[in-house]
Amino acid sequence: MEKLILYGIDASPPVRSVLLTLNALELPFEYKVVNLMAKEQLRPEFLTMNPLHTVPTLDDDGFYVYDSHAINAYLVAKYGKDDSLYPKDLQQRAMVDQRLHYDSSVVGSTLRAITFPLFRLNETEIPRARIDALEDVYATLETFLTINEYIAGKQLTIADFHIIAILSTIEIFLPVAAGKFPTLSAWMQRIAQLPYYAEGNGKRLEQCVAFFTSKKFTIV
Repeated sequence: MEKLILYGIDASPPVRSVLLTLNALELPFEYKVVNLMAKEQLRPEFLTMNPLHTVPTLDDDGFYVYDSHAINAYLVAKYGKDDSLYPKDLQQRAMVDQRLHYDSSVVGSTLRAITFPLFRLNETEIPRARIDALEDVYATLETFLTINEYIAGKQLTIADFHIIAILSTIEIFLPVAAGKFPTLSAWMQRIAQLPYYAEGNGKRLEQCVAFFTSKKFTIV
């Protein structure tokens, strides 16, 4: 097969979720960093691939996929040695899809409510209500993991990759306390032991942590 090309930036949790999937599937790929601050995503050649000018964007020999949830499902369906990361069984897949929608609609929006003012508006005060909303997300994830060993069932799936990528970012603002969320905390530690975790997510967090720490934000 032609080598896959992933366009992205390490600071993006959705990009890191795709990096986790690519590494889990042991797929060869080229990673091209898109400098969003320099507006490289608005260049004509990038808009040809992705008119939404977002990352991640995947180039599979001229077939372009964007949105991390779509990319990860596509990668497993086309290149997975089996379907464990995105099951073909309709009930199991529905559970994964449910968690993916929760990630995009609730977890992602909760993170954006905190980070967008810091990143785009240079605000440094985070309203307490936004942190409370984040704690509600933790409580929901704790419930999911009390029911099953993984986010979407009894086995590891791409839903785990999406949640760990965004949760490891969110922890900058509210650490997952083992005393309050023991099951969620234990799951995070378990995912961090995956052999491809460091390459796909762990070592790529530095850029994100450094940026938000530099903002010297306060919770009010």
